[in-house]
Amino acid sequence: MIRYASRRLLAAIPLLFVVPLLVFALIELAPGDPAVVLAGDEPTPDRVEAIREELNLNAPVLVRYAMWVGDVLRGDLGTSFLSDQTVIELLTRRMATTMSLVLVAMIFAVVLGATLALVATLRSGGIVDRIVNGLASVAIAIPGFWFGLVLASVFAVGLQMFPAFGYQPLADGFWPWLSHLVLPGIALGLLPAAEVTLQLRSALGQVMKTDYVLNAEAKGLSRSSVVFKHSLKNACIPVVTVLGFRVAEVLAGSVTIEMIYNMPGLGRTAIEAVQGRDIPVLLGFVLFSTTVVVLVNLIVDISYGYFNPKVRS
Repeated sequence: MIRYASRRLLAAIPLLFVVPLLVFALIELAPGDPAVVLAGDEPTPDRVEAIREELNLNAPVLVRYAMWVGDVLRGDLGTSFLSDQTVIELLTRRMATTMSLVLVAMIFAVVLGATLALVATLRSGGIVDRIVNGLASVAIAIPGFWFGLVLASVFAVGLQMFPAFGYQPLADGFWPWLSHLVLPGIALGLLPAAEVTLQLRSALGQVMKTDYVLNAEAKGLSRSSVVFKHSLKNACIPVVTVLGFRVAEVLAGSVTIEMIYNMPGLGRTAIEAVQGRDIPVLLGFVLFSTTVVVLVNLIVDISYGYFNPKVRS
C-alpha cells in the first residue's frame, strides 16, 4: 500500500509545475500590462518602463517562470504588486475562509447525498426512491449562484435566520463561525450532494443484484443489514471518484459564492489579482489550488487501493 501511494505521489508532483507554467503563458497572451496598472492614472513611458525593469517584466516568460520556480523552492511566493504584502501572508489570511466554506459544503454534500441514497435504496422501486432520484436530477440543473441568491433572500433577508454577508473566524466561537457558512455551504454543496445521491444509489442498485448479496437476502438477513454490512463498502468507489472531482469544482465555485456573500476568501483574492494584474498573487492562488486538487486526487487514488486491492497492482 505504501509503495502504491508513493508511486501516485511521484506521478502527481509534475502537475504542481505544469499548471503554473500554463498560467504564465496565459498571462503573457492576455491583453494589458501590469506596469501600466501600477503606474497610476496618468502613466508616463519612463515610469512604466521603470516598473517593468523593477518587476523583471521585460525578461522572457521562461526566464521569469524559472525565477519563480526557484523562489517557490526556497519558500518564497513573492510580494503582491498591489499591497506590498507577501503572497504567503495574503493567502494564509484568506485561506481559512475558503477552506471553511469548502469543508462545510463537502460535509453537507456527503451527509445529505449518502442519507438520500440509502433511504432510496431501502425503499427501492417505491415512491420515495422515485422522489429522491427526481429531486437529485433537478438539483444538478440548478446553478449554484442562483441557489445562493435564493437562500440569502429567503433565510437571511426574509426570515433573518442566518447572516447574509461576511465571515467570522472560528476563534470567535463555533456558532458565529458556522452561522456565516450555512447558507453559502449549502449553495456550494448542492451539486455534489445531488451527484453523490445518484452515484451511490446507482452503485448500491448494482451491488444489490450480485450473487453474494442475493445469497445474504436468501439466508434471511434484513434489507438494512444487507445494505449497510454487505453492499455499502463495495458501492463507495464511484462515490469517492465523484467527490475527488467535485472538490476541485467546489473550490472553483467558491469564487462566485464568496462574491455573493461578500466573504473575504481566496476567491475574492483571485478576482482582485486578475483585475489588478497582480501576477504573484494570481500564481500563488493557482499553486495553492493545484496543490489542493493534487492532494485530493492522491487521497482518492489511495482510497481505490483500500476499497479494491486489485488496483494496487
